[in-house]
Amino acid sequence: MTQQIHTFLMFEGKAKEAIDLYIEVFGGEIVNLIPNETGGVMHAIFSIKGQEFMAIDSSVHHEFTFTPAISMMVACESEEEIDRVYARLADGGLELMALGDLPGFKKFGWVQDKFGVSWQLTWS
Repeated sequence: MTQQIHTFLMFEGKAKEAIDLYIEVFGGEIVNLIPNETGGVMHAIFSIKGQEFMAIDSSVHHEFTFTPAISMMVACESEEEIDRVYARLADGGLELMALGDLPGFKKFGWVQDKFGVSWQLTWS
């Protein structure tokens, strides 16, 4: 069996909401979702753009959260897609780098969504 590395996202009660947003924005599906006793997510696997991700809702409050030091990099297929995805992920989040020119790309933008997950978006 070939070893696989999955991105694993830990939320505090917002995992299902985040998964739903990512599937709405990028297309994809929930592969498996096991709810916890409080209605949150004990464990989920979801797929967007052919990539599988895992997510949970932590039952313990942590002093840490996501940081832009690690981000999801998405190569968009069109200008319409990068504009739409950027706007949707920025809604309620934080624009780290506005959509614009960047050497090597027709358009680039960096946003932290309302859940704290950081996304670098490119269009070549």
